[in-house]
Amino acid sequence: MDKAFGGPAFFMELGFSKWVCAFLLSCWLIFSGAYSVEGLRGDSKVRGVNLGGWLVVEGWIKPSLFDGIPNGDMLDGTEVQFKSVTLQKYVCAENGGGSNVTVSRDVASSWETFKLWRVSESKFQLRTSKGQFISCDREGCSVSATAEYPSTSETFFIERKNGRVHIKLESGAYLQATTGNQLSGDYPGMPGWDDNAGTFEMTIVANNLHGDYQLANGYGRDKAKEVLKRHRNSFITVEDFNFLHRNGINTVRIPVGWWIASDPDPPAPFIGGTLVALDNAFSWAQAYDIKCIIDLHAAPGSQNGMEHSASQDGFIGWPTSPDYISKTLDVIDFLASRYATHPALLGIELLNEPSAPTVPLDTLVSFYMRGYQIVRKYSPTAYVIICQRIGNADPLELYQANIGTHNVVVDLHFYNLFDTFFLNMSSADNIQFIYKSREAQLQALNSSNGPLVFVGEWVNEWNVTTGSKTDYQEFGKAQLEVYNAASFGWAYWTLKNDRQHWDFEWNIKNNYLQLGDSPNKQSLNSLMLLGITCACFYLYHFL
Repeated sequence: MDKAFGGPAFFMELGFSKWVCAFLLSCWLIFSGAYSVEGLRGDSKVRGVNLGGWLVVEGWIKPSLFDGIPNGDMLDGTEVQFKSVTLQKYVCAENGGGSNVTVSRDVASSWETFKLWRVSESKFQLRTSKGQFISCDREGCSVSATAEYPSTSETFFIERKNGRVHIKLESGAYLQATTGNQLSGDYPGMPGWDDNAGTFEMTIVANNLHGDYQLANGYGRDKAKEVLKRHRNSFITVEDFNFLHRNGINTVRIPVGWWIASDPDPPAPFIGGTLVALDNAFSWAQAYDIKCIIDLHAAPGSQNGMEHSASQDGFIGWPTSPDYISKTLDVIDFLASRYATHPALLGIELLNEPSAPTVPLDTLVSFYMRGYQIVRKYSPTAYVIICQRIGNADPLELYQANIGTHNVVVDLHFYNLFDTFFLNMSSADNIQFIYKSREAQLQALNSSNGPLVFVGEWVNEWNVTTGSKTDYQEFGKAQLEVYNAASFGWAYWTLKNDRQHWDFEWNIKNNYLQLGDSPNKQSLNSLMLLGITCACFYLYHFL
């Protein structure tokens, strides 16, 4: 029977054809993923790697960067305590700072702990737990802790020998512990290393900060410039982008510091050269069809006190300083204006890992809103990425904040580390946590009416000390399966690392991570869509 145009048989078959096409299209959406990211090849999602430790230094990623620093255990932010060898009492900033300094404590705690500000290899300033500086304005002074900012009166030479130290003023006089439990600048002559009032035992309590500030200030400008130039030219190269492309990676997340906006001559002690390196990264990315996310990892004043924020001594000054926040927005403006039209740009992350205990949500949301408007001034489509606060913070707080209207992404960092919750977990426990807790969280956020979800940092490492290669493979497989469901995608931390399981390249080459069928899956999806199109064309025109 002929199918007359407009007849009942035609409309029945046309309706059936539409149903079949809708069914096939639905199948394609299910198998290809319901989300896609604008600008990525094959309409896929982000499968990324972080270029950590490159343009923002993190000493744990490459410890050898710090090997040549004299007195390298006394970098900026190092925490020290001093004990008089004669009194057997600790030097103490009473009340944690703001008043006098005594030599009066049998046991050391926060008031007896000082953070170093390094002036040179042997010259330092000493900051109290509340932020004031130890001060002695003249020979014979009584030492206090009242100065809000350091200058000559707050600067001391520290002479070391076998765990003992002398503390000397610029004038040449030495500090001593008096029998009245005071600290004064009037030791007669030069103390020897025997038990005398001018000699102290120094304990290094913590030496945890190894970032850009510590490296540059530790080496001094000329040497630091040489060390960082060599590092930036060799740590990440065009061959790394070739490797990433060959292994299905379509995006790199590139941490940068705020001083990049002042390149080539940033404020001391920071060293220029990161802007040229970032330009190179964009060129290499474009050559290999890889997209770039610029991640502001270090904000002026520090947003979390960690070494990757380039903090001098762990103090978090960013959230309480309108000037720091304004400077940060200027950096976003600089980056957006420079790269908005570059074909390799995918997005800009406004701030990495703000601290939940110290960065108020309203302060952060206001900053994110202003940052969003700055990016939109230069690009209507670049993704604006906002990072969840680290610590005790619910990512839903950012979904409810209405940061912007288009292409907004919330960045979550998923580590089965850094929390006592994970300490006694077995391999199986860790894997089940990924499938149950992480997956449930991502499903809930994917279904929220708000920003896209990005697992911007994760790693194939845990607290399990007995994990076999098979255990690691299963852990990596679980994370890939779950994080692939994030509506924006994921990025591994990091491409290169002295710690093997943190090293993406090592994981791939040693078969600890198996990325699966992408990017071939993208080709398959394209072929599937083409097949659906052809089938629908046939159904409409030949049935």
